[in-house]
Amino acid sequence: MYEDFSPKDFRVQSDAGQQWQLLDVREYWEIEIASVPGSIRIPMSEIPSRQSELDADVPVAVLCHSGVRSARVAGFLADQGFRRVANIAGGIDAWALEVDNSLPRY
Repeated sequence: MYEDFSPKDFRVQSDAGQQWQLLDVREYWEIEIASVPGSIRIPMSEIPSRQSELDADVPVAVLCHSGVRSARVAGFLADQGFRRVANIAGGIDAWALEVDNSLPRY
């Protein structure tokens, strides 16, 4: 099971000191357009072979463009035994609207 957070809700939790791994599962060309500083960048197709790069005991919030790919990856990670997983609903597009309007939208 995973939870859904809006980008704004995620930011509030992070700013309050809750430690999260922010996992960006978009393709490399998408990350070149817009990205969140400090995020871990692993395209969705590489998650099964690279999930060991994540700490299963530290909460993971998953981000994509609109929230569809990130929901799939969040479900996968939860099934793999990650302790707490969240999907950033609306993805980087919503992030640009709610958290950082300097990010380009595509």
